[in-house]
Amino acid sequence: MVKKYIIVQTHTNKKQIYENISKSLVEKKMAACVNIYPAVLSIYRYNSEVVEDNEYLIHVKTTSDKFTEIRKVIERLHNYETPEIISLEISEGNEKYLKWLQNEID
Repeated sequence: MVKKYIIVQTHTNKKQIYENISKSLVEKKMAACVNIYPAVLSIYRYNSEVVEDNEYLIHVKTTSDKFTEIRKVIERLHNYETPEIISLEISEGNEKYLKWLQNEID
């Protein structure tokens, strides 16, 4: 069976949260790599109000078979009541990179 490579995406407004999530996923070999993008401005509706917040964007590089486990870790460690947890498929990629990714989570 061919593995599907994905990026799991979430956001948080707290440094300690992205550190806890990222380190946990990499240490448990659920993710090969986690990228943190600072200074993302998000505008969204929450509790019937428009909110503007500075957040960190978190990209988790992994395989689709790890999604459920990753989702549970994010839900457990996240500070938001309803965190964004979505999966983006990597349709193509550098073969050496994808092999490295696979080796890091197996």
